[in-house]
Amino acid sequence: MVVLVIASGNARKVAEIAGMLSGLPLQVQQQPDGLEVEETGSTYGANARLKAETVARLTGQWALADDSGLEVDALGGAPGIYSARYAASDTERIARLLRELGNTPYRSASFNSAMALAGPDGITVLEAQGICRGEILHSPQGRGGGYDPIFWVREAGCSYAQLSEHLRLRLGSRGKAARRMAAELHELLGLASALG
Repeated sequence: MVVLVIASGNARKVAEIAGMLSGLPLQVQQQPDGLEVEETGSTYGANARLKAETVARLTGQWALADDSGLEVDALGGAPGIYSARYAASDTERIARLLRELGNTPYRSASFNSAMALAGPDGITVLEAQGICRGEILHSPQGRGGGYDPIFWVREAGCSYAQLSEHLRLRLGSRGKAARRMAAELHELLGLASALG
């Protein structure tokens, strides 16, 4: 069975990605404790590649990384690639976003995710992107991490935090990226398993 290291120290994200890949013959692991990869890229894709390649080189295993962010149209696409660094905690990030958005009726937004898979040699071999469009609520609905409680998913009629696992895989930005990657990932890792 092929070892796949998820290039993240966020246990919630690792569990979510592992669930999305549960149909593949993989032994999924979280990146080594204490490892921090500085996100210096100017796009989600660049940050995903940076994380995947760094973790693959350090562990000598296949590595999958994702970088995602929330883009709010009325804020010119902010917080974007700085979503996780918008404030010190989820609560503070949500408060800042709602404060900056104010009472404007223009609340359209999107969750954007990019995934990158790097081989044990640290070279990216596969990439995918996913987008989930919605709008920003005036107050949180449901319990979840990040911006999930204030992001309304029109197709589902609920907040991102309230999505079932099935809908998160089908409608969520990370789920869409994972689905786009799955077939090629299966072929690549199946070949890797057969070779070795």
